[in-house]
Amino acid sequence: MKSWVEISGTRLVDNLRAVQAIVNVDGAAETLAVVKANAYGHDAAIVARVLVNAGVRWLGVADVGEGVRVREIVGDGVRLLVMLALEEADCKEVVERDLTPVVWTVEHVGMLERAAESAGKAVRVHLEIDTGMARQGVDCEGVAIIAKRLAGSKWVRCEGVMSHLAAAEVEGSVVTRRQRDRFADAVQIVVGNGVTVEWIHLAASSAVDEGSTLGWMQELAGLVGAKVMVRPGIALYGYCSAITAANDGVIGCAGALGKLVKPVLTWKTRVIGLREIRAGDTVGYGATFTAKSLMRLALLPVGYADGLRRAASSGVGDGWVMIGGRRAAVVGRVSMNLVMVDVTDLEGVALDDEVVVLGEGVTADDHARWSGTISYEILCGIRAKFVES
Repeated sequence: MKSWVEISGTRLVDNLRAVQAIVNVDGAAETLAVVKANAYGHDAAIVARVLVNAGVRWLGVADVGEGVRVREIVGDGVRLLVMLALEEADCKEVVERDLTPVVWTVEHVGMLERAAESAGKAVRVHLEIDTGMARQGVDCEGVAIIAKRLAGSKWVRCEGVMSHLAAAEVEGSVVTRRQRDRFADAVQIVVGNGVTVEWIHLAASSAVDEGSTLGWMQELAGLVGAKVMVRPGIALYGYCSAITAANDGVIGCAGALGKLVKPVLTWKTRVIGLREIRAGDTVGYGATFTAKSLMRLALLPVGYADGLRRAASSGVGDGWVMIGGRRAAVVGRVSMNLVMVDVTDLEGVALDDEVVVLGEGVTADDHARWSGTISYEILCGIRAKFVES
């Protein structure tokens, strides 16, 4: 095969345990493991099964289509939260597959009621509050209206209230404090309008890593008789955003969780060609690289069609791969299906040698730095065969 991705089930479980150890310091919190976007590019078929075998009872998916696929993987008994907006056509599958959708409009409630009544089966939902992201969720002024609608529904039961933090990785963030205040007010309004709330949640990986929100959530949960849930995503896969300071934005070291987690994914390929070039020879499209002396190059069957960004080209992001634990720099431009790397100083490199494109020694953060993006986007963009290691 051209290239493949190995998923370490051991590291995935270790990362899960790291999350659970942190969130249970301030009192037991349920862990909803986010496996949306094909488990952040890690293959939900592998990841969901490993997590459920490790005791996870809740998984987060992007949409109903993902929910259906993950339900087929994990079977019944595992709760699946559908985190994106509903359409009318989705509602039958939601009821039949026992999915738990996020709602925030009375129209969402009405659509689900019709599907649930038709099936003779009630559906559980989580109400999303827009506390400052301006994406999904009911704004704080509209909370009472939808809370009353949910409280009076025979077929739709609101068991959770949630939101999402915009700046969770910033220590002492004014934005986070404002969002927490809005969320607390909204939860009180929901409860005050007759909804029994079982779960509250707004902490994703960065909030767990930064830490200051966890104790606050426990206090709020205690006031309304609810339990706390956290929604780790990227941390499960071994990455966390850097914690920054609110006053000057200086990038600090990793937070408590970031110091513990390790990357789960290793992307590999093999050497399919070797050649020597002389001083003055050029390499790749645009002849952007010219050899200054005799060089030995290895040809790898990966390129931007597979998710290796063109920004890793020499003279741009100056990317590299790992061969036998040693760096081999990209030479010339990354093309659609091929890339050349410099192995002049790496003795013993031979055809069919294994190459790490992303993994130990060359992380998703490295790839993101070359491309001017974030590790999430790099991981989600890899297209290769997945295997569990």
